Amino acid sequence: MTYQELVSEIRGIFMQADVSGIKEHIAYQFNIRGEAEGAFYAEVLEGKLHIEPYEYYDRDVLFTTTADTLLSIASGTMDAVAAFTLGKLQVEGSFDKALLLQSFSKQAGREKKKMKAEEKRQQKAEEKRQQKAEEKRPQKAEEKEPQKAEEKEPQKAEEKEPQKAVEKESQKAVEKVAQKTEEKTAKKTVRRLLKK
Repeated sequence: MTYQELVSEIRGIFMQADVSGIKEHIAYQFNIRGEAEGAFYAEVLEGKLHIEPYEYYDRDVLFTTTADTLLSIASGTMDAVAAFTLGKLQVEGSFDKALLLQSFSKQAGREKKKMKAEEKRQQKAEEKRQQKAEEKRPQKAEEKEPQKAEEKEPQKAEEKEPQKAVEKESQKAVEKVAQKTEEKTAKKTVRRLLKK
């Protein structure tokens, strides 16, 4: 993981937290050692959170840790106090303000979990929709195939056996004449019945 990727990921997690209720100014600087080494800050100012890839000299708290530890704290899988107690997180400055990091990182972690759960729910719903659509498609294709086959068979028969095609045409003509004759006979019968 690079320094830029770490800052971007932390920004994505922390920005989920609602800091609008924090009216005081808080400035944290994070010094990362090891992988993704560098410094960046998180500042709560007028109820808004800002995270920038710079040092913050007028900070309230300086945290020194590794990228993995910070990501674990930010995502809520590691408790900041436990990390401090285990020596994975060094803290300089106001411990009261340092403890606020834990509260909004936990909130951000919960929000991120909710978002992931919602994404999974939407993904499953979309998969079900696609599955239903796929189940319907083969049925429609099967329904159309016999019709197409029936349409193609007479054409092939006509191409292979011209005499059969002529016979079919003649039969159709005879059927039409018979139908018209039946219609005329039926009309005559109706007229006779009406005259009586």
